[in-house]
Amino acid sequence: MTCEREPAANLEKAAIRIEQAASDGAQIVCLQELYRSLYPCQSEDNCQFDLAEPIPGPSSQTLGKIAAARNIVIIAPIFERRAPGVYHNSAVVLDSSGVVAGHYRKMHIPDDPGYYEKFYFAPGDLDFISHHAGPADIGVLICWDQWFPEAARLTAMSGAQVLFYPTAIGWTADMSAHTRKRMYEGWETIQRSHAIANGVFVAAINRVGIEGGIEFWGGSFVCDPFGEVMARASHATEQTLVVDCDLARIEHTRRNWPFLRDRRIDAYADLSRRFRS
Repeated sequence: MTCEREPAANLEKAAIRIEQAASDGAQIVCLQELYRSLYPCQSEDNCQFDLAEPIPGPSSQTLGKIAAARNIVIIAPIFERRAPGVYHNSAVVLDSSGVVAGHYRKMHIPDDPGYYEKFYFAPGDLDFISHHAGPADIGVLICWDQWFPEAARLTAMSGAQVLFYPTAIGWTADMSAHTRKRMYEGWETIQRSHAIANGVFVAAINRVGIEGGIEFWGGSFVCDPFGEVMARASHATEQTLVVDCDLARIEHTRRNWPFLRDRRIDAYADLSRRFRS
């Protein structure tokens, strides 16, 4: 969805869209990264810390009521105020009773032009885990996490059947059509590869709209355990995807492509090093 400056308006819009998704049959609903505000990290501005919320807070309380009323699971990515001066880029998993059933803090924090997240967020410390969420065991990773195969692997190894990637990523006005195409295709390809390598479903949720110097490219999608795109959203307009994920396809895919079976876990110790030289 697009966002505006007032957090309460974004929360209200998200609530309306979640209600509609539930009416359309959704059982697990995931919002985009930092859904309750304009993307705050395009500059380093102390005033942006005022956007942060605690847990419990406005998102968990308001959306928890909807989760309970609709008997659905909601993934709410938030600007988390953990303590005075300590903030995280986080996601709260609300189960069908409206209770906080899971919590993830973004592990990989970028620091690029227009994405100055290291100024705002401490790196996560809740590990790569799965959450039992009604109809499925799910893993939540956030935006920059989506480029790291280790994060996807460890989350899948913890039992996740669906990897959710709430995201805020886009183009700048000076980028050519060719560059834009390459960037989007790289973004989609890396996440589809996580589905293939781990035999899981992947759902990537990106915002749309122009905010400051970034045109968020949308293109949210869901792919199956062999990376086939099942549904893809618009690049420019708000859209909700409701996608039926048959979890039996995980077993079928892994039997025929047994990557987890053939891993050489005795030979991977150097993955814990920064670089092998």
